[in-house]
Amino acid sequence: MRHRKASLKLNRTSSHRKAMFRNMVTSLFKHERIRTTDVKAKELRRWADNLITLAKRGDLHARRQALSIVREKDVVHKLFAEAAEKYGAASGGYTRIVKLGRRPGDAAPISMIELISPEKVKKKKKKKKAKAVVEKKHVAEKKEALEDRAAEEKEVAVEEKAAEETIEVLDKEEDKIEEVEEKLEAVSEDTDEKAEDQAVASVESEETEADEPEAEKTEDKPEETEPEAKKSEDKPEETEPETEKTEDIEPEK
Repeated sequence: MRHRKASLKLNRTSSHRKAMFRNMVTSLFKHERIRTTDVKAKELRRWADNLITLAKRGDLHARRQALSIVREKDVVHKLFAEAAEKYGAASGGYTRIVKLGRRPGDAAPISMIELISPEKVKKKKKKKKAKAVVEKKHVAEKKEALEDRAAEEKEVAVEEKAAEETIEVLDKEEDKIEEVEEKLEAVSEDTDEKAEDQAVASVESEETEADEPEAEKTEDKPEETEPEAKKSEDKPEETEPETEKTEDIEPEK
């Protein structure tokens, strides 16, 4: 029975298989990406993840375990120096497999396995940060729009209040103008009445002045009649000789 034997045989002996994967994992950490078949890439991922966990641990025993697998010391030193910065926050997913198609000749499926660089991790963080920044911008824009609306509403309310105040002032002025006009009308009516009274009084005074000379004339007339009466009294004395003349004329006939 084949219990607890998860690795693939790949039609190779165990020594050949181990040597092959040691070379492949060394090349992967040295160049950070390699091209191989799909099955080998999937198996190589297990080896790379184990070595990165040892590098994250970082003690001497882990370093010796890594040196027993990786064939170059410089690659191990580089891996242990950069593992904490690159993969310290991550708990897996240190590699990526990208399928490239079929290999010419035997048509074997080819894939590219690569280490996820810290720049790409940062890019993801930047994307998340960018999303957060965009959301913040949207929130800020909404707040600004609400503030602008509130400010506009306040301005409209202030303008309405000012318009109401101006309308009230105009109404008061109109009332004052109406009161002044009423007063002027009353004064004009009084002046008209006074003028009429003065005209009537002047007419009456003229009439009285016209009547006074007539009365004086009537008073003067009797004085004039007295000499006339005297003249009339004197006339008979003059007529008496005429009668005497007539008496003298009659006997001549």
